Amino acid sequence: MKTFLPQPDDKARQWFLVDAADKPLGKLAVRLANLLRGRGKVTFAPQVDLGDFVVVINAAKVHLAGRKEQKKLYEKYSGFRGGQTFTTAEQLRAKHPDMIVFNAVKGMLPRNGMSRTLITRLKVCPGAEHPHAAQNPKLLEAI
Repeated sequence: MKTFLPQPDDKARQWFLVDAADKPLGKLAVRLANLLRGRGKVTFAPQVDLGDFVVVINAAKVHLAGRKEQKKLYEKYSGFRGGQTFTTAEQLRAKHPDMIVFNAVKGMLPRNGMSRTLITRLKVCPGAEHPHAAQNPKLLEAI
């Protein structure tokens, strides 16, 4: 019996719409990372890119448990001496509310070259409006 190796097929990619309002950030990020990788498909293989497009709306209303709003830190380093800066989740939500969901999903993806391609299929919008209505994304309820 031969081993089945799936081939990436552009026609098989779907668009999903996820409402992040009042959803826990960690559970949402795991579900989105699995959609981007194609883990729910029968033909899933970790070395083949079979993932779908995901549009996240209401990212500014995502729920952080406990005191993570004040305690969670995001690190940025410029590469120069003294160029390390820290930002709390509260400050990041005020400036770039979509980056909270983006960073969480990026952290859930594997650290390889394919993850750079996968993260480009994640479209995060801070409000309820999104510019991807022409693709007819399918609404995902249970997350």
